[in-house]
Amino acid sequence: MTENFLATVDLGSNSFRLLIGKINEDGTIVPIDQIKETVRLASGLDANNNLTKDSQMLALEVLSRFHERLSNFRKSQVRVVGTSTLRVANNSAQFIVIANKALGFPIEVISGKEEARLIYIGAMHSLSYTEEKRLVIDIGGGSTEFIIGTGYEPQIMESVTMGCVSYSVRYFSDGQLNEVNFNNAILAARSKIQAMEHLFAKHDWQLAIGTSGTARTLYDMCLENGLATEITYEGMLQLKKMLIRNKSIKNISVSGIKEDRKAVIAGGLSIMLAIFEELGIQTMTIADGSLREGVMYDLMGRKSNADLREVTVSELKKRYKLDKAQGDRVSALAIYLQRQLVPAEKTKKERLKLLVWGCELYEIGLSISHNDYHKHGAYILQNSDLAGFSKPEQTMIAELVRAHRGSVPKVYDKLCKMYQNKPKVRIVWALIAFRLSVIFNRSRKNLDFGQLIRVENVAKNGFDLCIDNNWIANNPLTLFSLNEELAGWNQFGYSIKLVNK
Repeated sequence: MTENFLATVDLGSNSFRLLIGKINEDGTIVPIDQIKETVRLASGLDANNNLTKDSQMLALEVLSRFHERLSNFRKSQVRVVGTSTLRVANNSAQFIVIANKALGFPIEVISGKEEARLIYIGAMHSLSYTEEKRLVIDIGGGSTEFIIGTGYEPQIMESVTMGCVSYSVRYFSDGQLNEVNFNNAILAARSKIQAMEHLFAKHDWQLAIGTSGTARTLYDMCLENGLATEITYEGMLQLKKMLIRNKSIKNISVSGIKEDRKAVIAGGLSIMLAIFEELGIQTMTIADGSLREGVMYDLMGRKSNADLREVTVSELKKRYKLDKAQGDRVSALAIYLQRQLVPAEKTKKERLKLLVWGCELYEIGLSISHNDYHKHGAYILQNSDLAGFSKPEQTMIAELVRAHRGSVPKVYDKLCKMYQNKPKVRIVWALIAFRLSVIFNRSRKNLDFGQLIRVENVAKNGFDLCIDNNWIANNPLTLFSLNEELAGWNQFGYSIKLVNK
């Protein structure tokens, strides 16, 4: 039985990791199984920033093995996140379609700041709780995350596109470990850190913490070579000298480094040295928890209705001074229509949540201008850092907001491009429910829609929209807009009849 179990999969730029944990009664999670496979996805990017066929095949083989381990898990118990390489690869979307099938669970590509937030949560849950301010640093295969926070709350989060795999490939491509290669890598990393250094250098954090493979390897190397009991700047300078004495990556023979880390340690060490130099760090301790643990605690929050995305949506409403009552009116009617159009067993709860949030935020673009406010709203939602949301979720909400108004041909054309062919009818029905709700609620007055509006005779490509005869007679503007809307969908094969009752 897996009822009290959760699973997370971290598709990193260096390795893919599967974590299975058991939820205790006190809300803590105990890891019961972990699988790590080195994939080095970041080194599988070609000159045009596309994942090569060989790198894709290796990744798919690993995902197929993970699929076997997860065969007894429901989708609600598993969350899969992709990071830096899947963010930047031009053919990422095409690969994910195939990868979803191999793994059997949907892959979410998360933003750099969302990755940083989840890393911090994972790190803090693996350490004793304290209110002291901490700096957490995670050097991944393709990006490095910097977070300052207190307790379980991250406060400042940044993601920089430099990682142990990408830097090893770029600055140690000849396989040589020499002063020139190290200096080039360190200077390149320092220049990237300088762009965001002001956010971190002067904050009064009391402890620097490293997470994930690079930090763990540097800690083990410092310890096993008698250099320090933590990661220290002086210790890393000694490690650099030891690696240079080995002359090449293939000849690395230094205590504390595992075989699968040898190919990327030079890039990782260079980045960590640059971080210490730029931020004035002298010592760093280690946290066992990182992204996958953070994803698991976040998933547990979603299952217990403590969903951070709700908090994010609430904060957006306050920040942009949205009319909460109007958002509630639009979302209530949209869900009412959606539930009549699509059977409950075919409605995904997560998709329904996105529809609700899209309705609640549909006027966010008014903060910029009334003209084309739906486009402004889509831009805000697509490009903001929305804690708890994956990039696909952000895109879905942004596109819902963009599509809640405007000509049907333009909206339908965009919908077809998003889904690469004719979209499934339940996707169309959700959008139509949203658009109809906006039309009905244009007066911004409470509407007893349960008595006035209902859906009947739902078929594959059509339905009857039944409206109280007296109400529609007293609302000619709404009637005009409805006829215009339904005529627009009719030209694409969706037959929606307006019936007065």
